[in-house]
Amino acid sequence: MMSKWLGRMVVIAGMCWAPVASAATYKLDPDHSSVEFKIRHLFSYVHGEFTEFEGTYEYEPGKPETWKARAVMQTASIDTKAADRDEHLRSADFFDAATYPTITFTSTQVTDVTSAGAKLHGILNIHGVEKPVVMDVAIHGEGKDPWGKTRSGFTATVTVDRKDFGLMWNKVVEAGQMLVGDEVQITIEVEGIRQE
Repeated sequence: MMSKWLGRMVVIAGMCWAPVASAATYKLDPDHSSVEFKIRHLFSYVHGEFTEFEGTYEYEPGKPETWKARAVMQTASIDTKAADRDEHLRSADFFDAATYPTITFTSTQVTDVTSAGAKLHGILNIHGVEKPVVMDVAIHGEGKDPWGKTRSGFTATVTVDRKDFGLMWNKVVEAGQMLVGDEVQITIEVEGIRQE
């Protein structure tokens, strides 16, 4: 009886001390990362970016159950290479940067993992509205840079409907067409530095 009890205690102790899968933490390198988007304007596309952002992610090759990511973009840093348009985008007609100064993304899980890519699920918060999104992620690998720092890189893409986030402003032009499209194609280029 005593031996059975001791055996159970050994098993329980082993479970308590079993190593928990973990991943290294990386910090975005803003000099080698970008947050870009494009949206239809009448018969072409306008390209833009958010120039101020920060983020971290946890990544360990072969351990997708440990992967996590979080990013914060400063709404007022929007840049479409047209000052008047950028001011309009910062206004209450669109992002209302004074009221909602940040856009955030927080991952919730990773699925469909291959050696080349994965799907990153998470919550995107724009204009005070949270919506689940799924990003297609291309994995570019990891390695040492010339200064001995470990880096890893990814490209994440997703298309969202701006109206889902309360960005409703639009105008009808003479031909009856809407001035601005609803779908926004977002591309995030990521290079991160491993935090020792």
